[in-house]
Amino acid sequence: MLKSPAKIFIVDDDDAVRDSLRMLLESYGMDVEDYASAGDFSRHHRPGKGQCLVLDQHLPNLSGLDFLASPEGAGLAIPVILMTGRGDAGIRARAFALGASEYLEKPVSEERLLAAIAKALRTE
Repeated sequence: MLKSPAKIFIVDDDDAVRDSLRMLLESYGMDVEDYASAGDFSRHHRPGKGQCLVLDQHLPNLSGLDFLASPEGAGLAIPVILMTGRGDAGIRARAFALGASEYLEKPVSEERLLAAIAKALRTE
């Protein structure tokens, strides 16, 4: 029986970032869904095995950290990788306190992102 590919969700309000991450992850055989907001992700996400969320911190209406602190975010049963282009030690600490499996600063290298996803999926 073939193992199903990892399901990676990308939440980023930048179309170019979402498109490039999607193309990269699909080139590694991952099944990718992308959303422009945490609200869109929440409305469409269905829990399952082998899933990981790559979440941008700076989103309109609801930041990545605010989403993780919300009932929808706190109830996620999948690993979350928080990415930001404007990070600091406070954001990093809060991300881990809210359960993020990894914190990455943009621009992130392909190797670093893939390693973070592999680690998250192993701990799922």
